Amino acid sequence: MAADRTRADSLRWMAQGSKTFAAALAALPDDRLDQPTALAGWTGKHLLAHVAANADALVNLAHWARTGEETPMYSSPQQRDRDIDAGARRPVAELRAWATLSSETLQARLAELDEQQWRRQVRTAQGRTVPANEIPWMRAREVMVHAVDLGAGLGFDDLPADFLAALLDDIVAKRSAAGDGPALTLAATDHPGSWAVSGVGDATRVTATLAGLTAYLSGRPALAVSRTGDEPVPELPRWL
Repeated sequence: MAADRTRADSLRWMAQGSKTFAAALAALPDDRLDQPTALAGWTGKHLLAHVAANADALVNLAHWARTGEETPMYSSPQQRDRDIDAGARRPVAELRAWATLSSETLQARLAELDEQQWRRQVRTAQGRTVPANEIPWMRAREVMVHAVDLGAGLGFDDLPADFLAALLDDIVAKRSAAGDGPALTLAATDHPGSWAVSGVGDATRVTATLAGLTAYLSGRPALAVSRTGDEPVPELPRWL
């Protein structure tokens, strides 16, 4: 967990993000969920199934934290993908109800954890071993970013600035650890922070608002992102 990101922060962002996602979803008519999203190969129903299944998967980690019984998020990456595809074929009303119930269940299960259980080590879908303290952050990230992906008119600039800064820290750390993309230096026009991404070649300086930088680093379309010179900003490998 980042030194300046507390569990209280993550729980607050998870609650805010859950409300933001629910509001964005409520704004979409059922037929819009059959349409493609900005995520390649996914309709709105795929996205909704993913967000609902993610909450169920994090409930598994909450159970692991509470009982000590190893309970993976998913039985396998392949099963995760099959579950999303199957979920996307369910009626929209069922998907909406699933998304609501799974979100409420996750919040209830996390509220049951005591301090010792919050510190218990669990394993993410990517195979990282982390304390259960990370579960609210993992969920906040999902609901905030995917609220934008739903295409209901919400943008990264509608998300809380402190969440965006924490998300940018998180993505920078992951991309730097992977080291498979271009080296970057990032400067926000509306925030005092600056970031450096370790990677291939000489670092390219990229400038944008905090929201623009976060959208760019997460692989989403970003407005008003610029670099020194006339060339476009570098393309990035997949984030998650």
